[in-house]
Amino acid sequence: MKNKLKYIFFFFGACAFAQESDSTEVAYKKRVLESTEIDFLASYYKQDGIHSAVSGGRGMENLTDITPTVVVAMPLSDDEVLTIDVGVSAYTSASSGNINPFDSNTPSPWQASSGASASDQLTSLVGSYSHSSDDRNTVWNAHVSGSVEYDYFSIGFGGGLTKLFNDKNTELTVSTNVYLDTWKPIYPKELQDFADYGLGGGIFNYFTITSTTSDPYNPSNFKFHDNKNRNSYSLSLAFSQVLGKKVQFSLFADVLQQQGLLSTPYQRVYFADKVDYFINEFQLADDIERLPDTRFKLPIGTRWNFYLNEKLTVRTYYRYYWDNWGIDAHTASIEVPFKITDRFTVYPMYRYYTQNQSKYFAAYEQHLSTEEYYTSDYDLSTFNANQYGFGVSYTDIFMGSRIWKLGIKNIDLRYNHYNRSDGLKSNIVSFGIKFVMQ
Repeated sequence: MKNKLKYIFFFFGACAFAQESDSTEVAYKKRVLESTEIDFLASYYKQDGIHSAVSGGRGMENLTDITPTVVVAMPLSDDEVLTIDVGVSAYTSASSGNINPFDSNTPSPWQASSGASASDQLTSLVGSYSHSSDDRNTVWNAHVSGSVEYDYFSIGFGGGLTKLFNDKNTELTVSTNVYLDTWKPIYPKELQDFADYGLGGGIFNYFTITSTTSDPYNPSNFKFHDNKNRNSYSLSLAFSQVLGKKVQFSLFADVLQQQGLLSTPYQRVYFADKVDYFINEFQLADDIERLPDTRFKLPIGTRWNFYLNEKLTVRTYYRYYWDNWGIDAHTASIEVPFKITDRFTVYPMYRYYTQNQSKYFAAYEQHLSTEEYYTSDYDLSTFNANQYGFGVSYTDIFMGSRIWKLGIKNIDLRYNHYNRSDGLKSNIVSFGIKFVMQ
C-alpha cells in the first residue's frame, strides 16, 4: 500500500589479510566473515496528514506501521557469505480503509473506516550470496527476493561486482536489479459496485445519493485496468575514494526504468467539470488515478565523510533526482556522530528534501475529465520536507556481553521526526541489535 514512508537498512562488512608463500608453505587468509551474525531490527512508524490520495487529495492520512526484521549472515567458507533477510510490515491505515468507507452509516473522508482494507501486512524474504577473491580486491554478489501483501506480489533478482584498487583506497561497484510485480487490483467501492450492478445493487441499495442535479451518478471515465503487471529495472554505479587520513568521498548514479501498471487502482480522482455526488459526507469518485505505463528515473549523488578527531565525524549526503514525469528533486543531509566513550556514540542528524510537482498532478477537483493522465496523490506534488533525528549506538567489538551463546556486537536506537509542507507529519522509532554466534 502507498503513503508509507519507507526505511531500508544495509549491512556491509569486508576485511582482508593475505600472506604470500612459496610452494612449501600453506597460505593463510582471513575469513570474510568469521562467525554467523544475526541482526534483529524493528521500527514503529506513525503518520497523519490532510491529503489522502485514496480520497482524491483530501481526507485523513493516519497510518501506523510496525516492521520486525531478522537478517542472518552465515560464512559458507573463507570467501563466501550467505545472507537471509526475513521481514514483516504490518500496518493499519484510515486512508486505505476508505477504499470502502461505506461500512459505516456515516461515511466520511475524515473518519477512519474499519473495513478489510484498513489493515494489511507485507511479508518479504531476501536471499543473497557474496564471494570474495583471495586478495579481497574483487567481490561479486547475487540475490533473489519475494514479497507479498493482499493486493500485491513481487519477485526480484539481481547482482553486482565490486573492485578495489590502490591498497583498497579506491572502490568501484556496478550492480543491477530486476523486480517483477503483479497487482491484484482493488478499486474504490462505489466504482466497483457501479461497474458490477449499476445503480441497482451493492452500496446503492443501502445509501441515498445526494447531488445538486437530478442526473444520476455515472462515472463514465472509469474502466478496469487490463494490465496488472509492473516491472522495474535498474543499473547502479558507485565510486568511492579515500582522499587522505580524514576525508572520503563517493559518487553514485542509478538508471531506473519502470513499465506496466504504475497507477494505484484505489486512488480516487475528482474532476472540476463533473457534478459532485455524495453519500453522506463522502464524495463518490469520478475516476481513479491514471498515469503513463512507463517511467524513467535518474538519481545521482555524492557523499563526503570527514574524520575530524577521535571523537567527532561529519557525514554529508546530496542527491539530485529527475524523472520523465516532470519531477525534479534535491535531497541533502548531514549526520554528526560523536563518540562519548569507546562503546557509546550519539549522532544527531538532519535531512532536507524539496521537489516540484509531476506534470500529471493536480489537487482535489482541479483535473478535467478530458485529460489523458491525472492524479491527486500529494507524493507527486510540489513540497519540501524537513527531517530531524537522533541516534545512540553501542558497539562492543570484543562481545563481552552476551545472551546465551550470542555475543552482542552492536545496539542501535534511532528516532526521526518528519514534517512536510503539505501537512504530512510522521515519527519513526527504529531499533537494531547485532549478535555474533560464539
